[in-house]
Amino acid sequence: MSVEAGHFSEIEDQLPEDRFLDREESWLRFNERVLDLAGDPTLPLLERVRFLSIFASNLDEFFMVRVAGLARRMATGIALQTASGQQPRELLARTSEVAHELMLQHAAVFRDDILPALAKERIEILRWDELADTEKEELNRLFRRRVYPVLTPLVVDPAHPFPYISGLSLNLAVLVRDPETEETLFARVKVPPLLPRFLEASPSRFVPLEDVIAENLPQLFTGTEIIEHHAFRVTRNQDLEVDEDIAENLLQALERELLRRRFGPVVRIEVEESISPEVLDLLMTELGLDEGAVYRVPGPLDLGGLSAIADLDRSELKYPPFVPSEAALPHDVNIFATLRDHDVLVHHPYDSFTTSVERLIEDAAADPQVLAIKQTLYRTSGDSPIIDALIDAAEAGKQVVVVVEIKARFDERANITWARKLEQAGCHVVYGFVGLKTHCKLALVVREENDGSLRRYCHIGTGNYNPKTARIYEDYGLLTADAQVGEDVTDLFNHLTGYTRDTEYHRLLVAPDSLRGGLVSRIDRETENHRQGRSSHIRFKCNSLVDEVIIDALYRASQAGVPVDVWVRGICALRPGVTGLSETIQVRSILGRFLEHSRIYAFENDGDPEVWIGSADLMHRNLDRRVETLVRVRDQGHCADLIGRFDLAMGMDTQCWLLGAEGRWTRHDGSVHIQTHLMRTRRWRTVDGS
Repeated sequence: MSVEAGHFSEIEDQLPEDRFLDREESWLRFNERVLDLAGDPTLPLLERVRFLSIFASNLDEFFMVRVAGLARRMATGIALQTASGQQPRELLARTSEVAHELMLQHAAVFRDDILPALAKERIEILRWDELADTEKEELNRLFRRRVYPVLTPLVVDPAHPFPYISGLSLNLAVLVRDPETEETLFARVKVPPLLPRFLEASPSRFVPLEDVIAENLPQLFTGTEIIEHHAFRVTRNQDLEVDEDIAENLLQALERELLRRRFGPVVRIEVEESISPEVLDLLMTELGLDEGAVYRVPGPLDLGGLSAIADLDRSELKYPPFVPSEAALPHDVNIFATLRDHDVLVHHPYDSFTTSVERLIEDAAADPQVLAIKQTLYRTSGDSPIIDALIDAAEAGKQVVVVVEIKARFDERANITWARKLEQAGCHVVYGFVGLKTHCKLALVVREENDGSLRRYCHIGTGNYNPKTARIYEDYGLLTADAQVGEDVTDLFNHLTGYTRDTEYHRLLVAPDSLRGGLVSRIDRETENHRQGRSSHIRFKCNSLVDEVIIDALYRASQAGVPVDVWVRGICALRPGVTGLSETIQVRSILGRFLEHSRIYAFENDGDPEVWIGSADLMHRNLDRRVETLVRVRDQGHCADLIGRFDLAMGMDTQCWLLGAEGRWTRHDGSVHIQTHLMRTRRWRTVDGS
């Protein structure tokens, strides 16, 4: 069932027209919660610095994709009214207004909170004029040795047109005067992106790289007078558009599109608030921007580079070390024998990814009784042991099939590299379906048992097969030798690699065919259960809740009186607590040390809880334009554990943010932080799954 914004059924049209929050502002409010953590004095200082960096990087991506998409649709004339009832031009103006506010808040937290707190810990981020003379001398020597050779000043005159400004590059706009002709010229100097964002002037005293370059501009423009200089930074549309229907080779088409990405139109320019009107006007004219695309902030710009400060070796200013538990699958047990005996539910990063998911693939690669390994890869790390294990398996003569999603946004180049490496090793590499991203997280191992029978071992997860992010992303994974799951996963891989119209599964819900409808039918069942006086409760955990059909089903459930708990990390277009519409719905968000990434959908089902986990968020792209999977968790202990997570998250003593009907989030400072609680109790799970 495919749904586009603004097209709803007759039943849905009977609900209030203003029942949806705007998704763009909701995302910005999520990033505001990240900024809230940066300003939290109870957190370790360098972790607060990291949250400042994350905020900046998040906002960059928001402009590169979401704002760029809005601008593109308006320019092509295909923009429609959004589900929240706003016209695109109104939405773009509101998005710009909120983004301006947040960028100023971000700069204020950096200037007023973080810089003084760092100084107390003898870590200083200074501007050039604040440095000691000896530090300036050392940095000038460093400039000559490491910076000057890689700089390319570009002047604008009749023989030299205005230069191309690459997206997210930091630049200096320079006005110089020729003393002989008195002519004033504009020049651009790009700050080298491969050099450190902050240079160390002396131990634990740092200065922005552009300040060092600015001080040494006379060396770049010898014989001229430097009139003024200002830092600026542009953001371009970096979403990819590949017409798969006419592309003769998806891999080659994507590579060509990656080359074109850097030339996307500009959607934002950031400037220091001290910039002169003359220079700003010139930049706006040359880049084709209006005032709404200009973001004036106190310097320095590009605070995403604060990640280098957060990485400083000051352990006392960071979260204490955390070692994941190996209790779910101890080293001394055979993983295949364990899974034949019972399902294993792992919860990362509290449970070790290395000794569970990685181990399944590595043991399968080394086991002579394993005949085949099939796996989906959406994002993985540059030095992934899983990639190495798949290569080892192929070289050992096993059949290895890998569905690589090369269109994973901003990981396209890395995925192309891994696809080619896997192909060269003899793996069968496929790219899923035309027009759909393969986002599901599946691994299938086919093993010949001692009695000659074949058994299938599966992993179905909520997160990527990425050992690095598995240490900081919260995700679940089900490892099982259940025959029905094995049959379902086999059928789905055949669907991905071959051509089959069979979309019926025993234990899976699969997008785009059955996932939305499967969830809606279960929501409606809870609604009917409540009307019949049977126990009912709906609990959803996801990254984003946007899909109008799902939201309307939840509204109808709430109107019938069903308790609905929504635990969402990022975007939420549902309005909770509206009289007559959503009085029984509460929406919470939890942010912290780990990024809450798992998706769980639980239904009370009249006392026989039905719990699903998987890769799908509740957005149009997930339900209509991606291959996603949810698997039903059968083990009663596992179901109780997952529902217990909701009870903890929704408890009145839990730290969280609460969503109000108007779309604003309020921080609730409870005495329990769920992530801290889970770290302290991470060894609860025993080998037998109890």
